[in-house]
Order: sequence, then structure tokens, then C-alpha cells
Amino acid sequence: MSSDGEEPDDAAFRAEVRDALAGLSARLDREHERAAHRESVIDRLHEENQRLRRGELHAMLEPVRVALYRVHDQARRLATADAGTAGLLDALADDVADALARLGVERFRAEPGQPYDPSRHRPVAVAAVGPGRHDTVVEARSDGFEEGGRVLRKAAVSVGRHEANGAPEPADEAEEIVSSGSSRHGAAGPDETMNNSTRDR
Repeated sequence: MSSDGEEPDDAAFRAEVRDALAGLSARLDREHERAAHRESVIDRLHEENQRLRRGELHAMLEPVRVALYRVHDQARRLATADAGTAGLLDALADDVADALARLGVERFRAEPGQPYDPSRHRPVAVAAVGPGRHDTVVEARSDGFEEGGRVLRKAAVSVGRHEANGAPEPADEAEEIVSSGSSRHGAAGPDETMNNSTRDR
């Protein structure tokens, strides 16, 4: 018998039990880590799968959105030209905007007096203005559309320019706004603007 009254075999048994429990605990910890890793992999794969599905759905709906943009613009233009049916055509444009909203696309409007923003505005004309209205929206020609803060289609606008020696031709000046405005404001270049213009027809 040992000095503390414990049999040697009993002490060895207790030590073996402690070692076995320690080994089991370490194994359980490793299994828990593996399970957590598997869960993170599953979550990541699920998120990637959902992102791919959203991308596919977005691509599938693009032609529908473009067609709805066109119907919306035509209704707004006709409402402006024909006072007799303006109310009906404005209501049609609003219905189209509601349909786009159900697809996650929100309409936004450019307002006269707003600063010209090439990330949201597409210049289609230039108007001579006083110095206080330089580089502002003079007239909104069509609404813009965005999804989750990302602009899908810019609002077409007429931009005010003040020239001390007289205003240049509108077409030349609009082209200048596109090229110089993109470098000033970090917006898309002329190619993207041209593509947007083609889509908006």
C-alpha cells in the first residue's frame, strides 16, 4: 500500500481514466471543429448557389425590364403631347413603374435645378443658362431606374451650360459633357453612355 493509503493499481487505473477522458475530450473538440467547418462550407456553397440563381434570374428578366422601360417612356411622351389622354397615359406609366418595382427596380426622376450627375443622368441636349445654373438639370427627358442603389438606366436630361463667349452647338456640347463629365465625376465613359442610349430607344 502507498503512503497515502491508495493501492498502486488503483492510482494507475485513475491515471488511465484521466488520460482516456482527456483523449476523448480532445477528440470531441476536433469533431466539433470539423462539424463547424462543414457547416461553414455548406453555408458558403448555399450562398454562392443563391447568388448564381439571382444572377441567372437577373439575366432572364433583363429583356422584360428593357421592354417595360420603353413602354413607360412612350406613355410619358404621349401624355405630354396629348392633353386629352394625358391622365390615362400617366396612369399607364405609373402602372409600368409599379410592375418594375415588383421586379425590384425603382423609378427615379431628375428634377430641374439638380446638379448634373453623370452617374445618374444621361445628357441628351444642352441649354444655354446663366452662371448660377451651369452644370445643372434644365429639363428631364425620361426617368431613370435603379435596383438596390445600382443605376440600371440613367435619366435622360437636358444640361445647362454657361459660356462666356456664347454657347456651342447642343450636339457638340452634349458630347463634351459625356467625355469631360465622366472624368470629373468617375462615371461611365462614352461607350457606356452610347449603349444606354441604344437601350433607351
